[in-house]
Amino acid sequence: MLTIHSFFDLSLFPHASLFDLDKPVWEPLNNLQTYMDEHSYPDLESDLLPDAVPLPQSVILYHGQLLDSHDYDIEYGDTTKGKLTIMKNDVKLTGASVIMAGAILVGKKIDIGDGVLVEGGTLIKSPAIIGDCTEVRQGAYVRGYCLTGKRCVVGHSTEVKHSIFLNDAKAGHFAYLGDSIIGQDANLGAGTKFANLKFLGGNVSIRTEGKLIDTGRRKFGAILGDGAQTGCNSVTNPGTIIGKGGILMPNTTAPSGYHSPRTIIR
Repeated sequence: MLTIHSFFDLSLFPHASLFDLDKPVWEPLNNLQTYMDEHSYPDLESDLLPDAVPLPQSVILYHGQLLDSHDYDIEYGDTTKGKLTIMKNDVKLTGASVIMAGAILVGKKIDIGDGVLVEGGTLIKSPAIIGDCTEVRQGAYVRGYCLTGKRCVVGHSTEVKHSIFLNDAKAGHFAYLGDSIIGQDANLGAGTKFANLKFLGGNVSIRTEGKLIDTGRRKFGAILGDGAQTGCNSVTNPGTIIGKGGILMPNTTAPSGYHSPRTIIR
């Protein structure tokens, strides 16, 4: 019931090897640090991309090279639909990404995919893997050991640490995610908060079928199955697991434990 294959379709996820379908759904959080430490990161060292200071000007990342954006025309279309467009002399740079002026990248283990937009005011700490056509919006704080699939949104004033976004997962506005996994096509309403640490300390346990399962994790936020949604200003207690298509209603606090697919939590 609480195994990975019950929550996610990983057939198109670029990092499916992080998931063992027969293991508990929180197991990828245990393996995330090792997986990301062993990942092969591109060399982005350049005067155009200073470390740990705000970028003085926008830069373009294309085929592993950093380019001065002043020489290009940029159309800021819908990033998640592949409509971020970079042109030079009427020639389109297919797959080029943009890191806007004012963004701050810290450390050398940062992998930015094709067609990505990193807006000004973003702070990304190493290690981070940002998947193709993902949008990291103004004011986002990506605190390290964060991995997104394709076409994701890390929203305005959203803070993420040690978490995984599957393809098309979106946390668009004012969210906090710690030690969490968001499934494919899952969406967080504005102001959603995933609490990840118990007041009284100790490991987080999951209650299901009248029994408690010790996850072995001291920090454990929430896991949302594919297509799950949260309403605006909702909160989850540490160790909340919501099955596929589940809904957490606005202004609602979800109790810890397992909530079956298509459950509406009021």
